Amino acid sequence: MQAIVECGAGLDIHQATIVATVRRPDGRGGRTVQTQTFGTMTVDLLTLRDWLQACGVTHVAMESTGVYWKPIYYLLEDGFTVILVNMQHLKIVPGRKTDVSDSAWLAQCLEWGLLKGSLVPPAAIRDLRDLTRYRKKQIEDRAQEANRLHKVLEEAGLKLSTVVTDILGISGRAILAALVGGTTDPAMLAALARGRLRSKLPALREALRGQYRAHHAFLISQILAKIDFLEETITTLTEEIDRQVHPFDPLLARLTTVPGIARRTAITILAETGGDMAVFPTAGHLCSWAAMCPGHNESAGKRRSGRMRAGNRFLRGALLEAGWACTRAKGTALQARYLRIKRHRGHKKAVVAVGHQLLEIAYYLMRDGVDYRELGAEYFARRDRERATQRHLKQLRALGYRVTIEPAA
Repeated sequence: MQAIVECGAGLDIHQATIVATVRRPDGRGGRTVQTQTFGTMTVDLLTLRDWLQACGVTHVAMESTGVYWKPIYYLLEDGFTVILVNMQHLKIVPGRKTDVSDSAWLAQCLEWGLLKGSLVPPAAIRDLRDLTRYRKKQIEDRAQEANRLHKVLEEAGLKLSTVVTDILGISGRAILAALVGGTTDPAMLAALARGRLRSKLPALREALRGQYRAHHAFLISQILAKIDFLEETITTLTEEIDRQVHPFDPLLARLTTVPGIARRTAITILAETGGDMAVFPTAGHLCSWAAMCPGHNESAGKRRSGRMRAGNRFLRGALLEAGWACTRAKGTALQARYLRIKRHRGHKKAVVAVGHQLLEIAYYLMRDGVDYRELGAEYFARRDRERATQRHLKQLRALGYRVTIEPAA
């Protein structure tokens, strides 16, 4: 096999050690192999960089091990062509698994040009991605605390959530604060309701009659304190994210014109994809990278499974959330697509299909800098006019009607 990289190195990365193997010409038509082990402290990483430079290395391949690869990648990306490899896509021969053999195999595959690097965006996008992912975790933690609050109220016999849509809204928080303060009279608690909730006062009084004790008051006070802390953290993170995405405001404005994509979802798409669509030849490549398309598992001409790969869960979660929102966007082509697929594939697969289309739309908006143009709910019927006509005729015949159609004037 012909060598593509003249002098390359493979790094097998762990928490405390790095095994580096360098392959370079020996001057006699062959290759010489050198292997050394380094620590992961900053001084050790600088020694590793100096050793690679002394060996004349131009390309470095490393495996994406947890978060341990990040400081090494960031240190080497300026002076070398660094390729981050998912080792699940490049498994070594069974029975020959050692740190040295891993690094040697990486260096050899790098030499032959067999490695496909992972997408590592610029530093500014990496910082934005860290913030958006951390905010997502805080939002998930807040949801967990809200579920714990529901559990405590149910245990105390208070059926507040059966009457109040959002127990952490204005009325709900007022009632919870009174409960923590020691008020247990259902009439007094129900009187704290505001707005449209006051039309449900009789039901609210019944829901607030239970076996509430001081133990429950203590638990609720702790949960509410943590929810307040998380909400403050989310607000601070949102302010910092808005400051960092200010240069991308025109792009975010275009993305938010798509039904189902809110500003937070648009920022997640920007942070997870990098915003630069030049790295993806087509929209299909982007959807495949994000694992928002069916998998391939075919043998002997038979399709055995279309199970999707495990991709970027932050991007996937945002797209599925947006796809779910599209199911309620009346008069849109995205809702029409959901309804068409739901008929024969079910709700969940229809939401995934809408999420796939949303990512395709985002690809063209980010690549071409164009605005979203709504096609309308009748787009698919107009596109497949004959098929839509035959489908409706078939439904009418099944109901016992004899149908004759003629074109409108």
